[in-house]
Amino acid sequence: MAQALTQLFTFEEFIKWLPENVGKHYELHDGIIVEMSQPSGKHEKVTGFLAGEITVEYKRLQLPYFIPKTALVKPPRKSSGYLPDVVLINDANLHNEELWEKESTVTQSKSIPLIIEVVSTNWEDDYYTKLGNYEVMKIPEYWIVDYAALGARKFIGNPKQPTISIYHLVDEEYQVAQFRNSQPIVSPTFPDLKLTANQVFNCTL
Repeated sequence: MAQALTQLFTFEEFIKWLPENVGKHYELHDGIIVEMSQPSGKHEKVTGFLAGEITVEYKRLQLPYFIPKTALVKPPRKSSGYLPDVVLINDANLHNEELWEKESTVTQSKSIPLIIEVVSTNWEDDYYTKLGNYEVMKIPEYWIVDYAALGARKFIGNPKQPTISIYHLVDEEYQVAQFRNSQPIVSPTFPDLKLTANQVFNCTL
């Protein structure tokens, strides 16, 4: 479980505080610093597998993208900063990002074609907090990969089952498509991506 420090911080204070805590990962949620728990091995396999598949695709298409290790995503006008499991960065827009050079932080949707969160025990953050903020930021595509079926039934069905939910912007609002079992994943950013839900889920076996 993630642990929170209850003192309220601005984003600037959070950034200054971070270097003193090398070796651990933190996010800022509405002014509260949250220490992220060490992910499970399965979580890391899913994250690594998806990062690899996305990398192959953007390189094949010769797009100016890359996947950083620990870049922060900051919603504008909020004291929040998130460390997505996978964040795809558009290098062509980084010259417009004032926080990139010194703080490896992005704030603009043009810099972020795709975000992937792999669900862990703090699933509420992915389905509620981050979903809402990424929609407000107009992030074009957001995947919630719930390989262990941890989310609420209203998100992944009843009975619960492993689900990949892909949210994409339509008229500035998220629409969701869900993929399970042997269904091919449909990504608006990478329409030729050849990947099924089971391929993602079975990478942990």
